Amino acid sequence: MAILDVLVYPDERLLQPCRTLEPEDFSDPEFQNFVDDLIETTEHAPGCVGLASPQVNKAIRMVVVNCGLARKPPEDHHGELIMCNPEILSWEGMDTAREGCMSVPDYTGNVMRATDVSVQFQDRHGDEQVIHFTSFEARVVQHEMDHLEGKLFTDRVVSRKADLFPRKVYQKKRKKKG
Repeated sequence: MAILDVLVYPDERLLQPCRTLEPEDFSDPEFQNFVDDLIETTEHAPGCVGLASPQVNKAIRMVVVNCGLARKPPEDHHGELIMCNPEILSWEGMDTAREGCMSVPDYTGNVMRATDVSVQFQDRHGDEQVIHFTSFEARVVQHEMDHLEGKLFTDRVVSRKADLFPRKVYQKKRKKKG
């Protein structure tokens, strides 16, 4: 397995729609190796709870989501999910919350998204699944699915002046030598 390089905006490859995975893709050993690499890359980045394949320069419709990796994991999450060809079947409720992204490392933004979504997808072996997501996990799934359409969270903020913020830089205070 390998840690993959994450593309950073304004890289144009982030803005391209991805191709649908075909049945033969799931039996390709290179695809399975890529899935393992995407999982490892997600786990390697502190605070990362999701990563989409186009963020690592692979324009296919696949995301990894794992809200258990959050600094404060929600009580009700589904653990590690590999979601191929995901489609939202239904949604309800709307809420605005702050989002960040490994591909937009210098900013966070207030984004409005559905609070509940039901998503149909294929797992890494091509088996169909439908899962209902709520709250934070629903937000993460929608954020990652936007990458598959060539969209970033900055495309969803209502006002770039009012809803986009420079990311805080956390620095450890150095102890004075006595």
